[in-house]
Amino acid sequence: TTFSCFDRYAIHVFILVLACYGILIKSSVNGVHRYTMIASVGYLIVCQVSRAFIFDYGILSTDFSGPLMIITQKVTTLAFQVHDGMCRKQEELKDDQRRLAVHSKPSLLEYLSYNINFLSVLVGPCSIYKDYIEFIEGQHVQHRLKRVKDISSQQNGWDKVPEPSPVRAVINKLLVCACCLLWFFIITKAFPITYNVDPQFISEASFITRLAYALISVQAARPKFYFAWTLADAIHNAAGYGVSGVNERGEVSWDLISNVRIWEIETATSFKSFIDNWNIQTSLWLKSVCYDRAPYYRMPLTFVLSAIWHGVYPGYYFTFITAIPITLAARSVRRNFREFFLSSPLLKICYDVVTWAATQLTVCYIVMPFLLLAVEPTLQYYRSMYFHVHVISILAMILLPSKPSCFKSEIHALHFNNNVKED
Repeated sequence: TTFSCFDRYAIHVFILVLACYGILIKSSVNGVHRYTMIASVGYLIVCQVSRAFIFDYGILSTDFSGPLMIITQKVTTLAFQVHDGMCRKQEELKDDQRRLAVHSKPSLLEYLSYNINFLSVLVGPCSIYKDYIEFIEGQHVQHRLKRVKDISSQQNGWDKVPEPSPVRAVINKLLVCACCLLWFFIITKAFPITYNVDPQFISEASFITRLAYALISVQAARPKFYFAWTLADAIHNAAGYGVSGVNERGEVSWDLISNVRIWEIETATSFKSFIDNWNIQTSLWLKSVCYDRAPYYRMPLTFVLSAIWHGVYPGYYFTFITAIPITLAARSVRRNFREFFLSSPLLKICYDVVTWAATQLTVCYIVMPFLLLAVEPTLQYYRSMYFHVHVISILAMILLPSKPSCFKSEIHALHFNNNVKED
């Protein structure tokens, strides 16, 4: 029974990969990106509907939908890069698009290797096709460390750079995984998410108590994501894949395909900073296939695509649609007030503390439907919270000017690297 179940799940993976390869080979480069997006996302939706509403609604089981989500990212990313490299003019491309463009269609072996290699077939992350091919051809480390030639007079060429050892990076990441497991079994189990919508708890606890429990329970739920992403990163590093270059201390960085930066998440002082460091490779995928290419309504369309990709549970749509006004409100607040707190270190510290607390509470409010999944518990939770973040966000959008006179091109001052960017 186990093997028959595995075979049935594996069939879905091969159907999607082979169908998208057929599209890549047979269709014109003018429309290959659109056809691949429609086919892959459409098939993913069909599979997610069958899993959620036919087999086990409300149960977040580990099955074929996870690998299909990763493959959807890979096939669409590659299709867009082939379109950029074989159809569009170089001057039409942005810097990232020009660098990642693929100028010839891959062979079947290259396509299968990229999409269903054992390193990333289960939980990803999605990596860039050109980076993966360099890794397979043994050029990944040398290519990434070629900058050493420019900063070290002792090296005669980048091809002479010694192969760095991933042992330290892998051990560090495995230790993080162990801590996440320990946290999950001790803390997460003690603060179940569903208790946030327990009728007795809602009726008897004060608003502050409910707010505090929501914050703690959501914080406690994060380590399971940290564990999966960090373990996947460690597996790639152990194989020698994941070198991004050399950091400011001259050490080799193994974070090319890292999916999470835990410290930056836990200390984030803005919603944008939080999502910049959460599920990083998915954010980069959303940016490359949607945000950078949508002619209008880029940010709403990106959030909608993210919801569709995650699945068909209503909670996903509550989360990502709620994130739209909150993102717009956060921009307005930052533009209008941040400069007044930069005049002294003490004011800046106060500003950071307040914005950190506001960010963590807001993220908690946004992701609660993502964890509750269904409509009824989501509305029950938001009613118990008096829709306060919705109300505050809408008021901020209405009352605050979108671009105050003192606004000084904050677009260039901030580092935007994912689906939530300044327009």
